[in-house]
Amino acid sequence: MNLRVGKTTKLEGQIEVPGDKSISHRAVMLGSLATGATRITNFLMGADCLSTIECFKNMGIEFIQEGKNTITVRGRGLYGLREPEDVLDVGNSGTTIRLMMGILAGQPFFSTVTGDSSIRKRPMGRVIEPLREMGAIINGRQKGTLAPISVQGRVLRPIRFVSAVASAQVKSAVLLAGLYAKGQTTVWEPQKSRDHTERMLSYLGADIEVKDQVVKITGNPTLEGKPVEVPGDISSAAFFMVAGAIIPGSRVRINRVGINPTRTGIIEVLRRMGAEIKILNEDIVNGEPVGDIVVHGGELRSTVIEGSLIPRLIDEIPVIAVAAAVARGDTVIRDAAELKVKETDRISTMAGELRKMGVEVQELKDGMVINGPSAMKGAICESHGDHRVAMAMAVAGLVADGKTTIKNAECINVSFPGFENVLSQLTE
Repeated sequence: MNLRVGKTTKLEGQIEVPGDKSISHRAVMLGSLATGATRITNFLMGADCLSTIECFKNMGIEFIQEGKNTITVRGRGLYGLREPEDVLDVGNSGTTIRLMMGILAGQPFFSTVTGDSSIRKRPMGRVIEPLREMGAIINGRQKGTLAPISVQGRVLRPIRFVSAVASAQVKSAVLLAGLYAKGQTTVWEPQKSRDHTERMLSYLGADIEVKDQVVKITGNPTLEGKPVEVPGDISSAAFFMVAGAIIPGSRVRINRVGINPTRTGIIEVLRRMGAEIKILNEDIVNGEPVGDIVVHGGELRSTVIEGSLIPRLIDEIPVIAVAAAVARGDTVIRDAAELKVKETDRISTMAGELRKMGVEVQELKDGMVINGPSAMKGAICESHGDHRVAMAMAVAGLVADGKTTIKNAECINVSFPGFENVLSQLTE
């Protein structure tokens, strides 16, 4: 599928974005480990989250779909999963494979996990190492660093784990394994990464302590199934926040979006660049803050994005690069080497695609320097099978002269089914 976008003079209107991908994954996983029903509303029916559902179905969990975006998980308790008869296939979902390995590590059975060609290239060693330290027997390609990966679960021992990187996936894998450890498991990370796992564990009744970058969880809790409302995904909203910010005269309102502080780096950066952003109707749902985000378009200026800010916006950097291309001055992004091991190497991929449109980009080993403002020209762009690259280039097409085509854009369905329709609501 190709996505075609033309230059537009103004975006205006109210929209909603799909449910948060991170929270949808966790609701399925923890709902499966809880006792009783967990009814999930505004669930993201994207390819990644559906892969998580399929994996847990293959371990004996029942799911009931009600309407378009509501799923009920019939939880079987902490020790209710069954040994899968076949290989668990996570598709393109890095969250599924890394978090699920933490759960599988504590099971009294054998399992094998794999995914698509992208997943089979992504590094798993930093998740596997602490799980082995806890007692799980894990094997895979290249000494257990690449999928397919086999897991023989065990009764786990608690550890004090010092993570070399601020990664919610690494932290979450260890915390989920900690549910099965006898005693208290502690995770420290250099900067605080997104904390959806901690919030949902607490909401469902786990014994968990959070202080700054340190999280402690006590094993063998009883998790209770509860209703979960999934907020709109701020990583999906980011594309429309940037689109509204870079087109003068625009006014875009995105309703009921998750504004978890570990995820709002995109708001901080756009405000720093001069965008006018307001948060209305703030609320708390199942431990997660939500609100309506209103963005007014105008002229942007460059900024520097680095350090502790990076974990709070790592998924938004592709579209932030688009904002940087129209901002006045040189925008510097660094400390973001994590981008190299996403669905693609997002540093080189975004640099290459933006250059097609006439943007000056210098690649760094851990980021990029983008020289703006650029008079962008429509181009034929490639998604590289990366949903965030595809949507970022669609946003760039809104301010580029002529027409922009994004090839192989079906990957957008990983996180944002209906993206093109939502975009059309603002351009009509």
